[in-house]
Amino acid sequence: MHQSRKHSGLGFSMLELVIVIVILGIIAAIAIPRMSRGSEGAADAALTANLAVLRNAIDLFVAEHDGVFPAAANCADALTQYSNKAGDDFVTTRDNNHIYGPYVRQVPPLPVGAEKGSTGISDTAAAGIGWIYDASDGSIQSNTTASEKDAAGTLYSDY
Repeated sequence: MHQSRKHSGLGFSMLELVIVIVILGIIAAIAIPRMSRGSEGAADAALTANLAVLRNAIDLFVAEHDGVFPAAANCADALTQYSNKAGDDFVTTRDNNHIYGPYVRQVPPLPVGAEKGSTGISDTAAAGIGWIYDASDGSIQSNTTASEKDAAGTLYSDY
């Protein structure tokens, strides 16, 4: 009879199982909403990082070309190809006349909004344009609308 009591103490009681299930439920209630916001937060972070890359590339171009900003019409070429000292002629292979750049390997895709995935750079919004560039001051921003905002309500165009 003494042996049977020993075996009954080896399993979990119903109360212990209920407590474990309740604790797992509480952890899931906390973790699942945070994980569901993860993809939105990742896209917002990618937008911030991509803008930093593009802005740094423009700054490097300006530094090497005596304060001249790339023209809006060929900004993508200016950032991804070799350029001459004047910053107005671009080639894919370095030579004696084209010794500056490239400043990025490729234009990063826009990670948010209706034009998500677009890599084009232009001074006006259009299909396939991910980035809006102003050659007068070298500023660049995402091609997003006034209704496209992050979870905190900040316009993507204000990043």
